[in-house]
Amino acid sequence: MNRSLALLTALLFLGGCQSLTHKSPDGTPPVEEGNQASTPAKPEVYGSFNRETLYALLAAELAGQRNRFDIALGNYVQQANATQDPAVAERAFRIAEYLGADQAALDTALIWAKNAPDNLDAQRAAAVQLARAGRYDEAMAYMEKVLQGQGDTHFDFLALSAAETDADTRAGLLQSFDRLLAKHPDNSQLVFGKAVLLQQDGRTEEALKLLEGVPADDKEIAPLLLRARLLQALKRGDEALPLLQKSIKQHPDDKRLRLTYARMLVEQGRLDEAKSEFSGLVQQFPDDDDLRYSLALVCLEGEAWDEAQVYLEELVDRGSHLDSAHFNLGQVYEKRGDKESALIEYALVGPGNDYLPAQMRQVDILLDSGRADEAETRLAKARDTQPDYAIQLYLIEAESLAERQQPERAWKVVHQGLQQFPDDLNLLYTRAMLAEKRNDLAQLEKDLRFIIEREPENAMALNALGYTLADRTTRYDEAKKLVEQAHKLNPDDPAILDSLGWVNYRMGNLPEAERLLRQALQEFPDHEVAAHLGEVLWAQGKQVEARKVWADALQKQPDSAILRDTLQRLTGSGNI
Repeated sequence: MNRSLALLTALLFLGGCQSLTHKSPDGTPPVEEGNQASTPAKPEVYGSFNRETLYALLAAELAGQRNRFDIALGNYVQQANATQDPAVAERAFRIAEYLGADQAALDTALIWAKNAPDNLDAQRAAAVQLARAGRYDEAMAYMEKVLQGQGDTHFDFLALSAAETDADTRAGLLQSFDRLLAKHPDNSQLVFGKAVLLQQDGRTEEALKLLEGVPADDKEIAPLLLRARLLQALKRGDEALPLLQKSIKQHPDDKRLRLTYARMLVEQGRLDEAKSEFSGLVQQFPDDDDLRYSLALVCLEGEAWDEAQVYLEELVDRGSHLDSAHFNLGQVYEKRGDKESALIEYALVGPGNDYLPAQMRQVDILLDSGRADEAETRLAKARDTQPDYAIQLYLIEAESLAERQQPERAWKVVHQGLQQFPDDLNLLYTRAMLAEKRNDLAQLEKDLRFIIEREPENAMALNALGYTLADRTTRYDEAKKLVEQAHKLNPDDPAILDSLGWVNYRMGNLPEAERLLRQALQEFPDHEVAAHLGEVLWAQGKQVEARKVWADALQKQPDSAILRDTLQRLTGSGNI
């Protein structure tokens, strides 16, 4: 930005000024009247910019030198529009691109491209900016100009920027790519771009076949990375790793290649090799704390607690990934059985993605240690210091207490939360579930109907109310209507399938109940679903199969109260 005025002047007049010698109509040099022997007049120089334009551009450069980039950009954009001069438009584009001013960059790139039709850089800039703006068809037209001019293209950027768009947009772009590939079948960026779009459409095998049919140059990293990811997606990761290894030998300093290779090792469960790769990356790029954090996570996954602690403490010392580092240090201490150190680390986690999980871990440790009062004190303090998380903290406390068979304390907590947030639907739903455990079906129905009134398509509330009416009352028709509403909203939810099966059982529709519960158990092998299916089978005289269903479920969850109660009620014994 800080160019001298001399350079600016040279830029402004380069190609824009001309020397004109005035001539008479017949082409002879003009002479002044009364002075036939006088020397010819000195040629005058005329600039293509008027005084106002020149002043505005000089002011823009001075503004840039003083870090007033807003003025510099504004002046250049204004003059690019006024003069349509390609050099001014390019300068405006460069400033806008540097500042991240997307609209200005697009507008000035288009002016530059329009007024410099043979300048491939201008055409490429227009294509990229149009792609960023989501105007893919126009971008493709400019990119084709670059291709025709035999310049380096950016079809890869165009495809990547369009990859997350809707299916119709991708389909249109695919047709454009096919048209150009018919003319330029060996253009590796066209091949790569089409493969990206195919991948986004779920046509993984087609994308891989396309890349393999036109192998990229060894210097092109992106196509090879895409090919490796496609192989991994097709469960052919064993073929992807040798490809990456070969490319790493050719490009040992390329971080993308090595990082992809390391991550693929993690995905394939080869944790020791992955740890070695990430360790090498950290040594090669010691200032990259994202790599250091990834290495720590790999160590955690491999239960290498000591190594994980070293890298996590390094992150803390470096002030990087602080919350995640403290949270994972808490995990390390928990695995070692050092609960007090874990509590210290979890308490150091600040607002963000790890905050609520850290609060939950503190509550679990304290409640499991019989320190419910301390858990209550910590959460109350957390709600005071982080009021934006207050509702979630009430929910964590109430649900944790309920899970540990402390329903009265949980009831007190949720009521405290509702005094502060009386219309919060999550708190109301939690109270409804607690009311069911207290046999207070009136309160449950009141809260759930309030939620349904506010959110008529709340499938969870519809299902909960329908299941409870079927299980705890004889209001079967009403229950079925509610659960069927939930099923229409979430037809693949196994919990809703379980409820629908149970409603049909209570109404005597045993074959339909069995069908629904089998489907629910297949999709979600839960002990409660198994208890229901076994009961339906038992009612149909299929006792042997019922016992097998219960036995399989008890093997996975031997402490299931609903399974033991069902066995006791139907067979007279809590055991198989």
